[in-house]
Amino acid sequence: MENGSALPVPAVEKPALDEDGLPREFFRLIGYHLLEITRTVRGVGAFTLITLGVAVTKFNVASRVIHPLIRHQIYRSGLRLMPMISFLAFALGFVIIGQTVSLLSRVGAEHFTGTIMVTVVVRELGPLIAALVVLARIGTATVVELGTARATGEVEALEALGIDPIHYLVLPRVIGLALAIFSLTVYLILGALFSGYLFAFLHDIQLRPSDYFRQLALALTWQDFILLALKTGCFGIIIAIVSSYQGLARALRLEEVSSVTTRAVVNSVVACVLLDAVFIVVYLVM
Repeated sequence: MENGSALPVPAVEKPALDEDGLPREFFRLIGYHLLEITRTVRGVGAFTLITLGVAVTKFNVASRVIHPLIRHQIYRSGLRLMPMISFLAFALGFVIIGQTVSLLSRVGAEHFTGTIMVTVVVRELGPLIAALVVLARIGTATVVELGTARATGEVEALEALGIDPIHYLVLPRVIGLALAIFSLTVYLILGALFSGYLFAFLHDIQLRPSDYFRQLALALTWQDFILLALKTGCFGIIIAIVSSYQGLARALRLEEVSSVTTRAVVNSVVACVLLDAVFIVVYLVM
């Protein structure tokens, strides 16, 4: 520096390029993620088949033990989340439904209210919001509980006592979460529809209650009720299966539980969104 010379710049190695000029590490990363996705799908699929087999073969086995566990999961995943679902129902009604009704009234399109409410709330937002709430509160707790039990050897202790961990730990969660998400979705939809009309009433929108609910009844079809039950039940099964799989799939160390929980949340969200896309296609072809 005293002679005015610049500091030597260290040479930076360029990443290896393939024939098209793209770095090889990029393709390695893509390949790694594809392998991880394939491995996860295969593992979850096998775990689902095992759970289904246990549900069929041991349906009435130890009912005095399993039935209270199912009721506990319904209480934990359903009744305990009612205050949060109530808040979300009123927020959804005031923020989305009320403003939608207000906008339709301004442009003279009140007769589309029922169709829009059924499409947006009943078919899409209601089931997804309920599923995400259960995933955030119960799905993560399931991974932590089962992952900790696997890390501390409690699962192996159950097997040593002749107790099937799938029957005792997984099956009650699958049934409980499926029923809980269905019930929470129905409650959320009803609360959102009522609070939405309350918002419209407070803003002096000229829409009588009889017209509002008549439009909702005309927009609903019997397929909506069947598909709503199927969708919410599948959401509950997906969350329970993925959470249980991530907690029980392999032996964990305690410090790995947090990362496995994050993986379970991501996998559950992706699976639920993909399933929702399938139901959208079904709605379109009906």
